[in-house]
Amino acid sequence: MTQPRPRTAPTAPSAMGTGRDLLQRLLDRAVGEGGVPGIVIEVRDDHGPWFGTAGAADTDTGRERTPQERFRIGSVTKTFVATVILQLAAERKLSLDDTVDQWLPGRVQGHGHQGGKTSIRRLLNHTSGIFSYTEDPEMVNQYESHTPELLVDIAMAHPPAFEPGADWGYSNTNYILAGMIAERVTGQALADRIAQRITRPLGLDGTYLPSGTDPTIQGPHPRHYTKLMNPAPDAEIHDATELDSSMFWAAGSMISTTGDLHRFFRALLDGRLLPPTQQEQMFTMVPTKNWIPDTTYGLGISSVTLPWGTTVWGMGGAIFGSWSYTYGTRDGEHMLVIDVNGDWANGPWDDPISIFTDVLQAEFCPPKTTP
Repeated sequence: MTQPRPRTAPTAPSAMGTGRDLLQRLLDRAVGEGGVPGIVIEVRDDHGPWFGTAGAADTDTGRERTPQERFRIGSVTKTFVATVILQLAAERKLSLDDTVDQWLPGRVQGHGHQGGKTSIRRLLNHTSGIFSYTEDPEMVNQYESHTPELLVDIAMAHPPAFEPGADWGYSNTNYILAGMIAERVTGQALADRIAQRITRPLGLDGTYLPSGTDPTIQGPHPRHYTKLMNPAPDAEIHDATELDSSMFWAAGSMISTTGDLHRFFRALLDGRLLPPTQQEQMFTMVPTKNWIPDTTYGLGISSVTLPWGTTVWGMGGAIFGSWSYTYGTRDGEHMLVIDVNGDWANGPWDDPISIFTDVLQAEFCPPKTTP
């Protein structure tokens, strides 16, 4: 995910309404004032599910977005990958203290990178210091398709951001390496491991890691619109629905639905996917730096402290044409999933993350009413 620009003071929920009416107003404003193509939200708590939408899945036809549709989830992929790694650790097929060199000898070296001093744990919590290959878009864009090895090689052409363990820095290369290690340990494709260990057992029929360079989204889906990170309000809009996402792979290629993300994070947060030791390791959080404000990061999981003090847990993702958030209470009993099929926002918001923050605030820090 990207770092949003500094924001003005958040809109006070009490000025905009209460309950789910407030959420719907925010969705309508995101389209009307923020200019996003379409937006969906699904909330689940002890009162049951609530689904809201505004805008369009297809701006040409005006087709509405629906609960069944699939969309790209970007860096939420990292939570699935971290879960697989932690399951392997629970089975003693690897240790989080193993170095990258133990599993991928010679892959992390050059320009000061030290695979022999970089543990799997440091990959998962972004304290490795390894350069993020996505910070060199010129090199990434030179290739029509991308293997994991190529992406790591692009990173190795640059010096690390810091010594392993000396700081925190979000790096997509970390999760490319984690995915490669999962494949080396199991001898099987990462997509198959995610399916066998997570999506099939939980019945996540709309969730998968695309194979190779397949640019399609299987099943019903919205169009994905992008301005290619151009912040100008009048920037040209491109259709990125058909996208070879091999350039993101284990760092951000997965596809899912609102319902599937609810089921996955509920199972993860309430402890069904990991034994207690690995659950504790996943939720051992470190402060972030130059990322999303007011966050901490564990092993593929993050927390956000909202402007009025409440902390929610989950992960967000950004990819060309789709930005999403899945966050909720630590026990998973109250969760919210939101997605926009665009990667910009105008008006009172700097980007979709700014919209998501207001939505989380409205749902998890509602205004107090007077009897």
